[in-house]
Amino acid sequence: MKIQQPTFLSSTFLSSTFNLHRNRNAMARAATRQIKDSGRTIRPVYQQVYPRWCQRLLAGLVCCWLIFGLASPAQASLQDDRFDGNIFALYAGNGSLVPPKVTLASSLASQHVSLLLFYIDDSADCKQFSSTYSQLQAGYGRAADFIPVNADTVLPGAAYGKDDPRHYYSGKVPQLVVLDQQGDVVWDQVGQTPINDIDDRLRQVFDLLPRTESEGLKRRSVNEVNVELVPQS
Repeated sequence: MKIQQPTFLSSTFLSSTFNLHRNRNAMARAATRQIKDSGRTIRPVYQQVYPRWCQRLLAGLVCCWLIFGLASPAQASLQDDRFDGNIFALYAGNGSLVPPKVTLASSLASQHVSLLLFYIDDSADCKQFSSTYSQLQAGYGRAADFIPVNADTVLPGAAYGKDDPRHYYSGKVPQLVVLDQQGDVVWDQVGQTPINDIDDRLRQVFDLLPRTESEGLKRRSVNEVNVELVPQS
């Protein structure tokens, strides 16, 4: 018995399908040659659909979203305990404070006044107090040594000598400790302290005129001569 070949596999069907594809390819090649001969270029679909001004507008909106939409969560904040980086560079504008330029041992040996600040970078209180510490450095930086200490470097239960700043850490931040020329603690406060209170104590340490009599850092009159506050040699 002869089995009839299915219609979709017949030679006539296959032949017609092949001819159809061949004709389509030939028409596409002819159209391409015609476009090349006329000097035209084939633009991408998005350029054919959207005009140039619309493309520029969309590009601008995407850039704004990338800048303000994605970057805003990573912006530095003064009011939270998130780590943003060096707090002295970000919030005090004085990144030169860290690392400190002198050690406490060398400061004590030179009989300089030392201002130790225990801080951590992911503390809102420390971020806010960094500006106060920087202002103190601007006024007393030529006469005193400023030694910021990252509290995370203090090992719990470890014993430190008096020439190591970690000896004076109380366990809370921000903590400001002031040592006078003899190495005695003359100021030890934790938290946000008004800068004028610290300045009043430093004026006593350096034997300066009270702020009510002199806004500048001037020593008390000796034989009618005012001497500027300079580092002690």
